[in-house]
Amino acid sequence: MMDDKNITLVQTGTNEISEINSNLTGSAMTKAGRLAMELSHEKRRLKQELEELQSEYDDIKPTTPTGTTDWYVKWLSMLLAVAGVFLISASFVLYGQVAYLISTIGWIYVGMQWSDRAIMIGSAISGTAIAMNIVNSLVV
Repeated sequence: MMDDKNITLVQTGTNEISEINSNLTGSAMTKAGRLAMELSHEKRRLKQELEELQSEYDDIKPTTPTGTTDWYVKWLSMLLAVAGVFLISASFVLYGQVAYLISTIGWIYVGMQWSDRAIMIGSAISGTAIAMNIVNSLVV
């Protein structure tokens, strides 16, 4: 921090020092010092605000890794699930069920990679239901 009243000069004549000291009172130098202090305070405040915003962003940004095997399996499984639903709606029931069953297997894999039991259990239950329906339709 800068203090207005403590100014040191290096190797100047005695008359020049007293003249400069008398001119500093109420001069632009003291205003500049105050401005520098205000700017320093504002810089600290903005830095703190930026750190808070960064931490908020870190809290909400996706933590899913990209470009890894589980990332590709996740998106392929999502596409297969959507395709399965549309195929079933278009009366291609068996193809839709197979696509959805493959999707659930992919999601179980993703759940295992992420150690996410909710994904594993939800996918295992829906996959079991679809598999039972496929077996039932093929046997009867």
